[in-house]
Order: sequence, then structure tokens, then C-alpha cells
Amino acid sequence: MTNEFTDVRMLDNFYQTSSFFPMPVVLVSTLTESGQTNLGPYSLCFPHVVTGGRDYAMMLIARGTSNTAQNIIRSKTCAINFIPDKKKYMKNCVALGYPGESTEEKMKNSIFTLLPSTRSNGDDVRHPEIVKEAVQIFECTWDESHPLQDNKELIEYHFLLRINKIIMKPKWYQCLLKGKGFPRIPIDYGFRDNVRFWFTKHSSPYKVPIPQEKSNSFEMVKYACTRFDPEVTWEDEACSKILKVPSIFLKKVISGIVKEAKKEGLTVITPEFMDKIRNKRSGG
Repeated sequence: MTNEFTDVRMLDNFYQTSSFFPMPVVLVSTLTESGQTNLGPYSLCFPHVVTGGRDYAMMLIARGTSNTAQNIIRSKTCAINFIPDKKKYMKNCVALGYPGESTEEKMKNSIFTLLPSTRSNGDDVRHPEIVKEAVQIFECTWDESHPLQDNKELIEYHFLLRINKIIMKPKWYQCLLKGKGFPRIPIDYGFRDNVRFWFTKHSSPYKVPIPQEKSNSFEMVKYACTRFDPEVTWEDEACSKILKVPSIFLKKVISGIVKEAKKEGLTVITPEFMDKIRNKRSGG
């Protein structure tokens, strides 16, 4: 240990009491026993299962006695609403997060507009409403197979939330597809100095290009292929056939292949289709 750093004592809620840890700010909507939607602000909500092609999931850490925790345990459903970075929204989040109040009491002061869930009711399951002001929303179901607590003495519950649907405002959906433009999402540094919550704005995101000399990995190419058009899927071997395309031209090549596939009414790009395109372009 050099004198360039100082030891910090680790306390409960170490992410805010013993460090500077940037976190998201989301509103988790759940259903009360009477069917009313409850909104609870959370920052300890992070991606948990991110690969594998299905059963993607988030991890939510909540007080076991909170309205949100009790509602999820009972109804097994919730929605994670990503709200924009506006000071009036953050002020309302602080009010909505005050412990000890019933849903009826705190929701009287909510400034957010609630809309019906976009999930189908064909399964006869009621789902909580969603927040109209949100940029994007993850509609989720609690996976009960994951343990709620690592230690029975802890007051925190760990909810593994399987993502059923991701919905997004059209403006930001187009930005996502094009890789240009980002919504301003609030950043929370947590509860500090016993009297205030601290939030911060971020400047416009900046890009750092991948070095041209780096060859494409299969994972990078597959990611680029699968996210290009949600209506068209790629088989792994089809992705492998464009591994040698320079990264600077990769998006253009993928665009051309997807365009050809749609002309033929295809929704799955196979290695055979890739060979067909190659032969066509080479005059074979």
C-alpha cells in the first residue's frame, strides 16, 4: 500500500457509504393486493443474465419489507421503467421512495402518468401499469428458483427478474438501430450525509472506435448481425462467413445482405444464402 491511496472502512451499503458508485435510477412498478400500481424508485437494479439467446434477466436488490418486495413475492410480476433525467422526476422519486408509507398514501403525490401493461392477459395474470414518461421499459416476471437471500440475517432481497418484453419510445428505438443518439438517463450516487440524495447529469456520450488492425471476433460479428434488424435472424455459420470483412465496412456488408434477404422474403439468413449471394456477386 502506497501513500497514493487511503484505506476506506467498508460499511453497510458500501456502494454509497464507502465509495463513489454511479448507478441508474429506475421506477419499479408492482401490483398491490387490491390491484393498485405501486411505483418504487431503485438504483440497485442491474443486468444479471445477458447472453444465451433467451431468459435474459435483471437483478433487483430491495428491502424485504418494502412495498415493492412484498408485491413481487405475491404477484410475481413487475416492470422496470427507465425515466428521463429531469430534476422534477428525481424530486418525485425521493418522495416515492420514502419508507413506511402505504401505496395509497405515496401514490397521491406521484407526478407520473400510468398506462396499461403491454403484456398479453391471455395467461390470466394481472400485470402492473407502466410509466408513460419512461424512455424504455423492461416488463418482467420474478424467477422464484433463484434464492431471495444469501444470508437469512440480511434484510435485503435479491430478485432475479426474467425480462418478458423490452419496449421503447419510437424516437429512441430508431437511435438504437442506427447507433446514433442517446437518451439522458439519470445517474445516482446514493444517499449521503444523512439528509440528501445525490444525482448527476452526464455530458453527451462520445465514441472510441475499435482499432482498425484488430480482427473481428465471432462474438462481435454476430452481435452486429443480430442487432441490425430485429425482423431478420442469422445462423452462426452465416455470421462466420463475414469474419474477414474489415470492421469499417461490416455494417455496410450486413445491410446489403439483409436487404437481399428481405427481397426474397427471408427472415433467417443461412450459410447457403450467404454462398448464393457470394456466387451472384462473383458472377458464378
